[in-house]
Amino acid sequence: MGDSKRAAFVRRATLAGVLLVSACDGGPARVPDRTEKAGPFPAPDRPVAPVVSSRWSTEEERDRLNEASEVMAKAGIKPGMTVADIGAGEGYYTIRLAARVGKDGRVLAEDIFPAVRDTLALRVARERLETVSVRLGGVNDPRLPDASFDRVLMVHMYHEIEQPYEFLWRMRPALRPDGLVVVVDADRQTQNHGTPPALLKCEFAAVGYVPVATYDMPSAGGYLATFRPQGPRPDPSAIKPCRNG
Repeated sequence: MGDSKRAAFVRRATLAGVLLVSACDGGPARVPDRTEKAGPFPAPDRPVAPVVSSRWSTEEERDRLNEASEVMAKAGIKPGMTVADIGAGEGYYTIRLAARVGKDGRVLAEDIFPAVRDTLALRVARERLETVSVRLGGVNDPRLPDASFDRVLMVHMYHEIEQPYEFLWRMRPALRPDGLVVVVDADRQTQNHGTPPALLKCEFAAVGYVPVATYDMPSAGGYLATFRPQGPRPDPSAIKPCRNG
């Protein structure tokens, strides 16, 4: 395929992915107003890990460890659900989530790097995953449509978020009433590409989320924790920052 044809194909794949966002909740999706002013948010008391690929082995090796199947089972992901894959990267979870939720479900995969987003969009188009949409997220804002998701999945990327309080605050409206946020991470300090579970729970609690369950997940290189929002979303000025350690 020539460069011009490949570029056109990527553009078509990306556009198709963006258009599919409107189907996430069965109708037109309302994306939050990006001009919304909020904050300032408190600064996190922890280092931020540099963004790296979440791939530490091949997809085949990860499947031999039953990684994705165990994560999706613990997260309660079922056919017909709508799931957001935040920091989707090369699409390891995106592809498997699409199979899990089936033809009646939806998967929104996003990444903050345009080149990564375009590569994933090309893969989604090549594999004809019509229930998957691909879009660009923000560094501190996932830019998810309101009231659209049963699960929001973040695998080995939470420690890379520069402003976790703002990110979690802006993500809250995207969850449906019984929706859960699912975090997979390693139990180590953030500068070492992990998040201590106590710090994770504290930061989520600061923005009005309550823990639902926590599991050891050696197949996924750490642990899995789920949260749901409870009560009103706090004013950014009322958020109390957590102290690491």
